[in-house]
Amino acid sequence: MPDDFDDRLRKARTRQGLDPIPGQGGGLPQSSWGFGLRAGVELVSSLIVGAGLGFVLDRWLGTTPWLFLVFFLVGGAAGVMNIYRLVMPAKQPPAGDRPDLG
Repeated sequence: MPDDFDDRLRKARTRQGLDPIPGQGGGLPQSSWGFGLRAGVELVSSLIVGAGLGFVLDRWLGTTPWLFLVFFLVGGAAGVMNIYRLVMPAKQPPAGDRPDLG
């Protein structure tokens, strides 16, 4: 019975475009250009968000330049973590190794 539900769920997710179609590759970009562009965008956008948030908080609280520097570093760390997650995708346990929740 649970296998039937898993099959139906997998087919529904594939139909909706939430899961990749088997045999057509995963979620990583297919070309090295796409991979590099995504990694660059991840890093730059997190730096911009961190620096922007720090700048706004500095202006509001009058702590110039300390929160800007702190949030710039936090944004850089978030960008590096995003790139790490891009390069090392989460490993799914095989279907037989999943814990029984019911």
